[in-house]
Amino acid sequence: MSYKAYLKRRVVQLLPDRLYLKLLFCHKMGYSLNLRSPKTFSEKLQWLKLYDRKPEYTQMVDKAAVKDYVAGIIGKEHIIQTIGVWDKTEDIDWESLPNQFVLKTTHGGGNEGVVICRDKSTFDKNDAVRKLNDSMAFDIYTYFREWPYKNVPKRIIAEQYLDPTPNNYLLDYKFFCFNGEPKYCQVISNRDTKMCIDFFDKNWNHQPFHEPHNFPFADIEPEKPRNFDFMWRAAAKLASDKIFSRIDFYDMGNRVYFGEITFYPTSGMGGFNPKEYDLLFGNMIRLPK
Repeated sequence: MSYKAYLKRRVVQLLPDRLYLKLLFCHKMGYSLNLRSPKTFSEKLQWLKLYDRKPEYTQMVDKAAVKDYVAGIIGKEHIIQTIGVWDKTEDIDWESLPNQFVLKTTHGGGNEGVVICRDKSTFDKNDAVRKLNDSMAFDIYTYFREWPYKNVPKRIIAEQYLDPTPNNYLLDYKFFCFNGEPKYCQVISNRDTKMCIDFFDKNWNHQPFHEPHNFPFADIEPEKPRNFDFMWRAAAKLASDKIFSRIDFYDMGNRVYFGEITFYPTSGMGGFNPKEYDLLFGNMIRLPK
């Protein structure tokens, strides 16, 4: 790390959470963050970072530890099989891994620190190690002040590979839950090429907005998944007693698998298109008085 990069990181680390979020939010969103009376979805997620700090959230964002929590609520049959967990890349037992697998960092957010191996004979281990090490060095709490990640142990987990055949890509179903109630399902498609994002309501009506703002709708509108109703109910169970959460699943047809729990999609700074939906989403979050 260069001295300039080190100095920047130290300055970031030393700034109090509230001040840092105000500066970052204004830079990312183009307007001042109102924490006294937040209105938009983006503002309210920043408020939740600062004032909704339950210790159990740390387990819920830990990609290894969350499995026991979720299994206890919706059943262990919906948990992706864990192959191994290691403290650093040097400890990974490559020989023990099957021909297909997924590696990810337990403290990472989004696609950061996720490595997919579809064929071990052509797998680039050096590139995988580089990506995992980059993720291990990154701290979501430091740069986005997502408090639940502050005390998550930085580890690497290997999981069973979910075969997306016959679609050739795996769809993500992400349920936006407000005060414990799912309202919308976000569908992520074409991750390997040009990622697309679509939203649907409970009746599978396509919605006219994007979040984050800069991803297109899919060229072919995703069909309602076979297990949509089950995922909706399971999301409600996992979102219970949470002011806002996003609950993610994969629908493999014969079985639904849990993905992750997220409290701050795009860290609350992805924006909406059209912009007015930021306020409409914000109105659905009831903050404590």
